[in-house]
Amino acid sequence: MANGMKTALLLGAMSGLLLLIGDVLGGTNGLMLAFLFAALMNFVSYWFSDKIVLKMYRAQPVGPEHPLYRITERLARRAGLPMPKVYVIPDLSPNAFATGRNPSHAAVAATEGILRVLNESQIEGVIAHELSHVKHRDILISSVAATIGAAIMMVARMAQFAAFFGGASRDDEGRGGNPLGLLLTVILAPIAAMVIQAAISRSREFAADAGAAELVGSPYGLVEALKTIEATASRVPLDANPATAHMFIVKPFTVTGLLSLFSTHPPTEQRIRALLHTA
Repeated sequence: MANGMKTALLLGAMSGLLLLIGDVLGGTNGLMLAFLFAALMNFVSYWFSDKIVLKMYRAQPVGPEHPLYRITERLARRAGLPMPKVYVIPDLSPNAFATGRNPSHAAVAATEGILRVLNESQIEGVIAHELSHVKHRDILISSVAATIGAAIMMVARMAQFAAFFGGASRDDEGRGGNPLGLLLTVILAPIAAMVIQAAISRSREFAADAGAAELVGSPYGLVEALKTIEATASRVPLDANPATAHMFIVKPFTVTGLLSLFSTHPPTEQRIRALLHTA
């Protein structure tokens, strides 16, 4: 419940930021155009991203004869979810993700590497985490956040072009617009949007971890899985596209310092502490 409330508040903050930048820049028509264009982009992504990302990673479907399928089937039944499609990615770096627009059109994918380095209870923890994303419709939540974030970026970019080629509009002048304030808005609003969007993603990762522990009945399989994935992935990195890195159970790219503000995943040690707190 706490994570759900936090997500709602963060989405509200992004919406407020979108309205604020529209008001400050005075471009109501531009604001609506940017929002509609961003919504269209993310609508397409929401409906077709599963096919795109599975093809991108050369994921191969597996059936009931495969251990990954049997584990997923058992957990999906326990969670009361429709059976998702199951894929194996031909990559030795251990990782996994879930995709699909809703529980009836979901897919779970794991790399060959994760099947080699984890035991069955650890794989259960990983798949339970991914099914928790499916159950909580996190693909939809991330699509909404991406739509608002993209609209903010596009409005700011439109304002940059307008300022560069035409200067302030008469509307802005009539409102007594402050050029410094406009400049700060154009620069800071997209940064704030990225920080909030990353915070939403981190909140959903904590929620998926907690959901996995509840589904399996213990946090320890996922705890050991996260430790092993983190340690092994540093030696055998995944050749991941940055645009899809947020989907994986452990982010393929490590970020530190100020860049951690934009990370879509909490630090693994924080996730482990939170999981052990549920034990």
